[in-house]
Amino acid sequence: MSPPRHPVFRLPRDAVLPDYGDGGLLGLVGAIRRFLDGAPWSLPGEIAPAAGAGSAAPVVVFLLVDGLGDAFLQDFGAGSTLLAHRAGALTSVFPSTTASAVTTVLTGLSPASHGLTGWFIHDRRFGGVIAPLPMQKRSGGEVRGVLRLPRLFPYRTLFQGRRRPSVFVSPQHLAGSPYTRRHARGAQVVAYRGLAGMVEAVAASATALREAGGGYVHAYYPVFDSLSHLHGSTSPQVQAEFARIDEAFARLLARLAGSGAEVVVSADHGFTDSPDERLIHLDHHPQAVAMLVGPLFGERRAAFCEVRQGAEGEFEAWVREALAGKAVAVPSRELIASGLLGPGPRHRRLGERVGSHTLLMEPGWTVRDRVPGERNHPMLGVHGGLSASEMRVPLVRALC
Repeated sequence: MSPPRHPVFRLPRDAVLPDYGDGGLLGLVGAIRRFLDGAPWSLPGEIAPAAGAGSAAPVVVFLLVDGLGDAFLQDFGAGSTLLAHRAGALTSVFPSTTASAVTTVLTGLSPASHGLTGWFIHDRRFGGVIAPLPMQKRSGGEVRGVLRLPRLFPYRTLFQGRRRPSVFVSPQHLAGSPYTRRHARGAQVVAYRGLAGMVEAVAASATALREAGGGYVHAYYPVFDSLSHLHGSTSPQVQAEFARIDEAFARLLARLAGSGAEVVVSADHGFTDSPDERLIHLDHHPQAVAMLVGPLFGERRAAFCEVRQGAEGEFEAWVREALAGKAVAVPSRELIASGLLGPGPRHRRLGERVGSHTLLMEPGWTVRDRVPGERNHPMLGVHGGLSASEMRVPLVRALC
């Protein structure tokens, strides 16, 4: 696997393309899969030690800190344990968002294959635009339907059918969610409360796996992301949360010292900020709304549109004129062909999931619309686009 070829269409300024090989999250998941299948542990691009070598970690711990971009770590991590153990950077997938990237981490599939192309996806089987992680419709109400989980998530997880066992360490409020239940199949689920609870759960799980001959611990921490959305990606609240995460990381290393476990830390995406003056309310542009079949889906930084048949050229011209310097409109078939959504067999509903056109937002800009019944979620910190701060995530490693 390798980075997608450079697209033939225009990209936003300073765009960073996703790497679906050794330099990206998908490559890291490939290394984890090989370890789970019985190979000695090594990071992507490293020469793996010989089978049975004493240097092969019997336990690998992967901590995913939702929203922790590499730029933030380097700009605000001076003196931190995390920065001291930074081994480099990876790219996220595209779109650079939780629904797409976390699903890649839990399945080993690219967004093109698993089909979760943003926080919101379009799936006419469930009434149109839905948020698959919380299983909610954009217009409000729960996503319902016979066999809704296997129909929305028809793939196997990273943990199923592997030689080594896995433990999935999840925040308590998410551990029983439909998304977690479906994507943790094949792993033991351990719920926790707060950072101290996470450290205890990870340490206890790693110890138990070591005594049983080795295995994999996947831990997920979401608070950094939620604070970044609410307060902004470099706010005092987010910096204070980073300090708490770093302290927890140091405690975890101390708990596992001498065990031979390797701890890897990364993220699903980074962040950028989009103040109100850089938010495009599509409802204020009725001529554009009239060209669309329905509401936007995807992300505020990478929005998918279904343009009415025959209005494609008019819509593209409107974006060039009205949104010059703010957004780029790309026919979604070209987006798929470029490889931006990744390699592998394409999800059978991928065309529906990306619509006819994609709005790739320029740095700092977002776009949104409203549907009746939808709750308003103000966001200063955002992600999903192709800027370096969104696309690059840290690669941190520590041998205990």
